[in-house]
Amino acid sequence: MTVVPVLDLSLLDTAPEQFDALVRTAAHDVGFFYLTGHGLGADRIDEILAVARRFFALPQREKDAIAMANSPHFRGYTRLGGELTRGAVDWREQIDIGPERAAPTGPGPDHRNLVGPNQWPANLPELRTVIERWDADLSRIALDLLTAWARSLGADPRVFDEAFTTDPATLIKIVRYPAGTDTEQGVGAHKDSGVLTLLLADPDSEGLQVLPPGADEWVDVPPQPGTFIVNIGEMLEVGTEGYLRATEHRVVNRRAGADRISVPYFFNPSVHARMPQLPLPAGLRSGVTVDPENPIFDTYGENAWKSRLRAHPDVAARHYPNRSPSATAEPIVEA
Repeated sequence: MTVVPVLDLSLLDTAPEQFDALVRTAAHDVGFFYLTGHGLGADRIDEILAVARRFFALPQREKDAIAMANSPHFRGYTRLGGELTRGAVDWREQIDIGPERAAPTGPGPDHRNLVGPNQWPANLPELRTVIERWDADLSRIALDLLTAWARSLGADPRVFDEAFTTDPATLIKIVRYPAGTDTEQGVGAHKDSGVLTLLLADPDSEGLQVLPPGADEWVDVPPQPGTFIVNIGEMLEVGTEGYLRATEHRVVNRRAGADRISVPYFFNPSVHARMPQLPLPAGLRSGVTVDPENPIFDTYGENAWKSRLRAHPDVAARHYPNRSPSATAEPIVEA
């Protein structure tokens, strides 16, 4: 399949069985799809893109004041070239924001440190309000999708609820890819470590590409106005024993005229939650992907910890020297 399908979430109200079948096929065959009919108006989309542009327009010293390197919770601002994918430099700047919570205390696994307070820019107070509204709205959409997948695979529609009820570890990135660079890698090829991602991209942007399962050529996924781009993460692949596939994707910097703004929303359970296993028929169990360079863990926090240490070695070196991607768990697939 070379075309990323378009799904209409409003079918859940008029033809839920049809939507369930479509979302199951899209997640199995491609791992990516466009989502319309989600109920968020143009005013809300314009609001978050506008506040994103105001953030990146702040003086560099104000953004650097909330650098991620200050945070043991991997929250805050990352300069151009400050993040890695598979050891190569990503050419983008961004701010990472999660649920606003107190830092953990006492002994426990390293991944508990993914929970904690955010760093907010002093001269953009509206950012927090906009982000917290965005989190609430996209959480609703993501739960609708998880319920549809569970139903479509013959499981209890509420099978995922418990993992997301207490302290979900959602993550929002606000990202700018600069135009006219000599560096092609906006973000290198990777799979998301969480459950699912809803991406909002500036309608004028380009550069996102996916590599569907079994394909040998990258497929362009340009944004469509008012539409989310949805993809499966490693945790949903774990929960469906490989039937729903986390798909490799990347961003290529190739545009000369304008920057690319995107706001990916990563929907994840508690850092301590183990991904529920759907009771699938044997014929649907493909097995979780074996990748010697990327072991997968069935506890969300362990899987995310692995990714964060690799992506932000400056934060790891400052706050967690001599730590491996996982000090407490074994991957579910040994490489």
